[in-house]
Amino acid sequence: MDLIINKKKYSVNSTPEESLLNVLRNDLDLTGTKYGCGEGSCGACTVLINDVAVRSCITKAASVEGKAITTIEGLATNDKLHPVQQAFLNVDVFQCSYCASGMVMSTVSLLKKKPEPTDEEIINGMQGNVCRCGTYPRIMKGIHEAIKIQKS
Repeated sequence: MDLIINKKKYSVNSTPEESLLNVLRNDLDLTGTKYGCGEGSCGACTVLINDVAVRSCITKAASVEGKAITTIEGLATNDKLHPVQQAFLNVDVFQCSYCASGMVMSTVSLLKKKPEPTDEEIINGMQGNVCRCGTYPRIMKGIHEAIKIQKS
């Protein structure tokens, strides 16, 4: 099957049942997308499919053939971080960072749909992303910082 990941085409030899997460990590060595729960509940494996946040652990790789897949590795352009990545660094959002890629990808998707969300919309948009360290107030602060960066 042919997958378009981070604007590059990859030919992958895997079974139709193989999860996108396994293909990314094991076949393509794109390890920024993390394995968390394996059930789509924690958000650590979040990637963008056509700019929509999707849990890659429960997404069959074959189902996204020909669609634009973006992983955390594909957000930066040249040597410049994506505004959400930069914002999260600016406000020192993460502690252990295991949830970082999923949180960033979900935030990117949210801000594409709603560039200036309310706090309630942010909370709803980030549902299902678990931070085991409990840095939710800093994540919220990082999202507000990303909104400011994107506006400037």
